[in-house]
Amino acid sequence: MNKVVANADEAIQDIQDGAVIMLGGFGLCGIPENSIAALVRKGVKGLTCISNNAGVDDFGLGMLLKTRQIRKMMSSYVGENAEFERQLLAGELEVDLIPQGTLATRIQMAGMGIPAFFTPAGYGTEIAEGKETREFNGKHYLMEMALHADFAIVKAWKGDTLGNLQFRKTTRNFSTSMAKAGQITIAEVEELVQPGQLDPDHIHVPSIYVHRIFAGTNYEKRIERRTVKI
Repeated sequence: MNKVVANADEAIQDIQDGAVIMLGGFGLCGIPENSIAALVRKGVKGLTCISNNAGVDDFGLGMLLKTRQIRKMMSSYVGENAEFERQLLAGELEVDLIPQGTLATRIQMAGMGIPAFFTPAGYGTEIAEGKETREFNGKHYLMEMALHADFAIVKAWKGDTLGNLQFRKTTRNFSTSMAKAGQITIAEVEELVQPGQLDPDHIHVPSIYVHRIFAGTNYEKRIERRTVKI
Protein backbone atom coordinates (compact mmCIF):
# COMPACT_ATOMS: atom_id res chain seq x y z
CA MET A 1 0.00 0.00 0.00
CA ASN A 2 1.48 3.32 -1.09
CA LYS A 3 0.85 5.89 1.64
CA VAL A 4 2.86 8.75 0.13
CA VAL A 5 0.85 11.60 -1.38
CA ALA A 6 2.20 14.60 -3.25
CA ASN A 7 1.12 17.40 -0.94
CA ALA A 8 -1.35 18.60 1.68
CA ASP A 9 -4.12 19.27 -0.84
CA GLU A 10 -4.07 15.64 -1.95
CA ALA A 11 -3.83 14.40 1.64
CA ILE A 12 -7.00 16.20 2.79
CA GLN A 13 -8.97 15.92 -0.45
CA ASP A 14 -11.72 13.70 1.01
CA ILE A 15 -12.36 15.76 4.17
CA GLN A 16 -15.93 16.98 3.85
CA ASP A 17 -18.15 19.53 5.60
CA GLY A 18 -19.02 18.53 9.16
CA ALA A 19 -15.95 16.33 9.68
CA VAL A 20 -14.44 15.78 13.15
CA ILE A 21 -10.71 16.44 12.98
CA MET A 22 -7.91 16.09 15.53
CA LEU A 23 -4.95 18.39 14.94
CA GLY A 24 -1.69 17.67 16.71
CA GLY A 25 0.89 19.95 18.25
CA PHE A 26 1.37 21.80 21.52
CA GLY A 27 0.64 25.50 21.39
CA LEU A 28 2.15 26.58 18.09
CA CYS A 29 4.82 23.90 18.31
CA GLY A 30 4.50 21.01 15.88
CA ILE A 31 1.19 21.99 14.32
CA PRO A 32 0.34 20.64 10.84
CA GLU A 33 0.72 23.99 9.07
CA ASN A 34 0.53 22.70 5.51
CA SER A 35 -2.63 20.69 6.15
CA ILE A 36 -4.38 23.59 7.88
CA ALA A 37 -3.57 25.85 4.92
CA ALA A 38 -4.99 23.19 2.60
CA LEU A 39 -8.22 23.04 4.61
CA VAL A 40 -8.52 26.81 4.25
CA ARG A 41 -8.08 26.51 0.49
CA LYS A 42 -10.58 23.64 0.26
CA GLY A 43 -13.17 25.70 2.13
CA VAL A 44 -14.77 22.85 4.08
CA LYS A 45 -17.12 24.14 6.77
CA GLY A 46 -18.91 23.01 9.91
CA LEU A 47 -15.77 21.35 11.24
CA THR A 48 -15.35 20.05 14.78
CA CYS A 49 -11.69 20.58 15.65
CA ILE A 50 -10.02 18.80 18.55
CA SER A 51 -6.74 20.42 19.53
CA ASN A 52 -4.90 21.41 22.68
CA ASN A 53 -5.24 25.05 21.67
CA ALA A 54 -6.91 27.18 19.01
CA GLY A 55 -3.86 28.83 17.46
CA VAL A 56 -3.52 32.60 17.22
CA ASP A 57 -5.39 35.02 15.01
CA ASP A 58 -3.25 34.62 11.89
CA PHE A 59 -1.64 31.24 12.39
CA GLY A 60 -2.59 27.64 13.07
CA LEU A 61 -6.26 26.98 13.72
CA GLY A 62 -6.76 30.73 13.91
CA MET A 63 -6.76 30.67 10.10
CA LEU A 64 -9.77 28.33 10.05
CA LEU A 65 -11.54 30.42 12.67
CA LYS A 66 -10.97 33.56 10.61
CA THR A 67 -12.68 31.97 7.60
CA ARG A 68 -15.55 30.65 9.79
CA GLN A 69 -14.88 27.03 8.87
CA ILE A 70 -15.00 25.72 12.46
CA ARG A 71 -18.36 25.01 14.06
CA LYS A 72 -17.06 23.55 17.32
CA MET A 73 -13.74 23.64 19.17
CA MET A 74 -12.74 21.03 21.73
CA SER A 75 -9.64 22.38 23.50
CA SER A 76 -7.97 23.00 26.82
CA TYR A 77 -6.24 26.36 26.20
CA VAL A 78 -7.63 29.15 24.02
CA GLY A 79 -6.19 32.31 25.57
CA GLU A 80 -4.17 33.75 22.67
CA ASN A 81 -6.86 34.11 20.01
CA ALA A 82 -8.97 37.28 19.86
CA GLU A 83 -11.16 35.98 17.02
CA PHE A 84 -11.91 32.84 19.04
CA GLU A 85 -13.05 35.04 21.93
CA ARG A 86 -15.19 37.20 19.67
CA GLN A 87 -16.96 34.22 18.06
CA LEU A 88 -17.51 32.56 21.44
CA LEU A 89 -19.05 35.67 23.04
CA ALA A 90 -21.18 36.28 19.95
CA GLY A 91 -22.57 32.74 20.06
CA GLU A 92 -21.05 31.90 16.68
CA LEU A 93 -18.80 29.11 17.94
CA GLU A 94 -19.57 26.08 20.07
CA VAL A 95 -16.81 25.44 22.58
CA ASP A 96 -16.08 22.46 24.80
CA LEU A 97 -13.30 23.40 27.23
CA ILE A 98 -11.68 20.25 28.60
CA PRO A 99 -9.04 19.96 31.35
CA GLN A 100 -5.74 19.29 29.61
CA GLY A 101 -5.08 15.96 31.29
CA THR A 102 -8.63 14.82 30.57
CA LEU A 103 -8.31 15.81 26.92
CA ALA A 104 -5.04 13.91 26.56
CA THR A 105 -6.43 10.82 28.26
CA ARG A 106 -9.67 10.80 26.25
CA ILE A 107 -7.58 10.72 23.09
CA GLN A 108 -5.27 8.03 24.49
CA MET A 109 -8.24 5.85 25.45
CA ALA A 110 -9.61 6.03 21.91
CA GLY A 111 -6.30 4.78 20.55
CA MET A 112 -6.27 1.96 23.11
CA GLY A 113 -9.83 0.86 22.38
CA ILE A 114 -11.08 1.74 25.89
CA PRO A 115 -14.52 3.41 25.67
CA ALA A 116 -14.47 5.37 28.95
CA PHE A 117 -12.55 6.04 32.15
CA PHE A 118 -13.03 7.74 35.52
CA THR A 119 -11.17 10.87 36.60
CA PRO A 120 -11.51 13.23 39.58
CA ALA A 121 -10.80 16.28 37.38
CA GLY A 122 -13.87 18.48 37.10
CA TYR A 123 -15.98 16.80 39.77
CA GLY A 124 -18.23 19.34 41.48
CA THR A 125 -17.93 21.86 38.61
CA GLU A 126 -20.01 22.59 35.53
CA ILE A 127 -17.78 20.16 33.63
CA ALA A 128 -19.57 17.37 35.53
CA GLU A 129 -23.06 18.33 34.31
CA GLY A 130 -24.79 15.39 32.64
CA LYS A 131 -21.94 12.96 33.31
CA GLU A 132 -22.00 9.78 35.35
CA THR A 133 -20.19 10.01 38.69
CA ARG A 134 -18.96 7.26 40.99
CA GLU A 135 -17.19 7.04 44.30
CA PHE A 136 -14.02 5.00 44.70
CA ASN A 137 -12.34 4.70 48.09
CA GLY A 138 -14.13 7.76 49.39
CA LYS A 139 -13.28 9.99 46.41
CA HIS A 140 -15.66 11.12 43.65
CA TYR A 141 -14.92 10.69 39.97
CA LEU A 142 -16.46 11.61 36.60
CA MET A 143 -16.84 9.18 33.75
CA GLU A 144 -15.29 10.61 30.57
CA MET A 145 -15.75 9.06 27.15
CA ALA A 146 -12.93 8.24 24.74
CA LEU A 147 -12.54 10.84 22.02
CA HIS A 148 -12.47 9.67 18.40
CA ALA A 149 -12.17 11.59 15.14
CA ASP A 150 -12.88 11.07 11.45
CA PHE A 151 -9.39 12.36 10.66
CA ALA A 152 -6.26 12.87 12.75
CA ILE A 153 -3.72 15.27 11.25
CA VAL A 154 -0.25 15.48 12.77
CA LYS A 155 3.14 16.94 11.91
CA ALA A 156 6.30 14.93 12.61
CA TRP A 157 9.97 15.82 12.38
CA LYS A 158 10.79 12.78 10.24
CA GLY A 159 8.80 10.01 8.66
CA ASP A 160 9.50 7.22 6.23
CA THR A 161 7.49 6.22 3.18
CA LEU A 162 5.87 3.36 5.11
CA GLY A 163 4.41 5.85 7.61
CA ASN A 164 6.69 5.44 10.64
CA LEU A 165 6.97 8.77 12.48
CA GLN A 166 9.57 10.44 14.67
CA PHE A 167 8.79 13.60 16.66
CA ARG A 168 10.95 16.14 18.48
CA LYS A 169 10.41 17.12 22.11
CA THR A 170 7.08 18.83 22.99
CA THR A 171 5.60 18.15 19.55
CA ARG A 172 4.92 14.62 20.85
CA ASN A 173 2.51 15.78 23.57
CA PHE A 174 -0.76 15.21 21.71
CA SER A 175 0.34 14.09 18.25
CA THR A 176 1.41 10.56 19.14
CA SER A 177 -1.95 9.84 20.78
CA MET A 178 -4.00 11.57 18.08
CA ALA A 179 -2.31 9.53 15.38
CA LYS A 180 -3.88 6.43 16.95
CA ALA A 181 -7.37 7.90 17.48
CA GLY A 182 -8.43 8.90 13.97
CA GLN A 183 -10.20 6.69 11.47
CA ILE A 184 -7.80 8.15 8.90
CA THR A 185 -4.45 9.55 10.03
CA ILE A 186 -2.59 12.06 7.89
CA ALA A 187 1.03 12.91 8.66
CA GLU A 188 3.05 15.76 7.26
CA VAL A 189 6.77 15.60 7.94
CA GLU A 190 9.70 17.96 7.72
CA GLU A 191 11.82 15.20 6.22
CA LEU A 192 10.56 12.15 4.34
CA VAL A 193 13.06 9.27 4.23
CA GLN A 194 13.22 5.73 2.96
CA PRO A 195 12.40 2.66 5.10
CA GLY A 196 15.32 1.67 7.31
CA GLN A 197 16.68 5.20 7.72
CA LEU A 198 14.88 5.76 11.04
CA ASP A 199 16.28 4.09 14.15
CA PRO A 200 13.58 1.61 15.26
CA ASP A 201 14.15 2.66 18.89
CA HIS A 202 13.29 6.26 17.99
CA ILE A 203 10.00 5.66 16.19
CA HIS A 204 7.17 7.24 18.20
CA VAL A 205 4.24 6.23 15.97
CA PRO A 206 4.49 2.98 13.98
CA SER A 207 3.34 2.88 10.39
CA ILE A 208 0.23 0.80 11.08
CA TYR A 209 -1.55 3.91 12.37
CA VAL A 210 -0.68 6.20 9.44
CA HIS A 211 -2.72 6.18 6.25
CA ARG A 212 -1.20 9.11 4.32
CA ILE A 213 2.13 10.88 4.54
CA PHE A 214 3.80 13.74 2.67
CA ALA A 215 6.79 16.05 2.94
CA GLY A 216 5.72 19.52 4.03
CA THR A 217 7.34 22.81 3.06
CA ASN A 218 7.95 26.34 4.35
CA TYR A 219 7.51 25.68 8.04
CA GLU A 220 7.47 28.72 10.30
CA LYS A 221 8.80 28.42 13.84
CA ARG A 222 6.57 30.55 16.07
CA ILE A 223 5.91 31.04 19.74
CA GLU A 224 2.60 32.20 21.16
CA ARG A 225 3.89 35.04 23.28
CA ARG A 226 7.31 36.67 23.36
CA THR A 227 8.38 38.21 26.66
CA VAL A 228 11.41 40.48 26.82
CA LYS A 229 13.10 42.31 29.66
CA ILE A 230 14.19 45.92 29.25
